[in-house]
Formats: sequence, C-alpha cells, structure tokens
Amino acid sequence: VQLVESGGGLVQPGRSLRLSCAASGFTFSSYRMSWYRQAPGQERELVARISSDGGTTDYADSMKGRFTISRDNAKNTVYLQMNSLKPEDTAVYYCNARNVFATYWGQGTQVTVSS
Repeated sequence: VQLVESGGGLVQPGRSLRLSCAASGFTFSSYRMSWYRQAPGQERELVARISSDGGTTDYADSMKGRFTISRDNAKNTVYLQMNSLKPEDTAVYYCNARNVFATYWGQGTQVTVSS
C-alpha cells in the first residue's frame, strides 16, 4: 500500500497550490479520502474529505471557500486545490485513506506560505 503526496512547496501569500496523492496497493474507489495537515508544535487536523464516489465533500471551517478536494478514481488520485493561501496554512499535508477495514497514511508534503 502506498499513498504518495506531491505538489507542496514554498508559495507567497494569496497564491495557489494543488496537491496530489497517488494511491496504489488497495482498492482506491472503496475508500473515503482525506487531507490532513500538521503545523509545527500542533496536532494533526482534518482539512477536507471526500466520499469514495466523490459525491460528498466536507471541509474544516477555516478552509471552506478556499480549498477544494476532488478525486479521480480512474487514476487512483485525490487532489487538494488550495487558493488564497495564508501563512497559517503552512504545514505538512498528509493524505489519508479510510474504510471500515483499514486506514492508510502518506508520508506528507510540506507547504510553506511566506513572502
């Protein structure tokens, strides 16, 4: 099982980034997918999640209207489009796959928002 995040980096405030998480080794379309983030010294928090068929999405309040989660079950990939980034969005972003049988995590990708 692998979840490989990509797309992180250094970006100026107000700009955008798109994160990707490529999954392999399990039946991607049977799992709810989520993005979490963890800033230094803070607990890991939920950013957004999407149902297995992509029909339902849910966001943390501070991300609503700025972030969009999506998935492509044909490509076994989940995305996080992040717009209007703020310095407080700086964190390591993790991809998560979950169903009633198992939970998997990626290794994370660093997002730094700074001028």
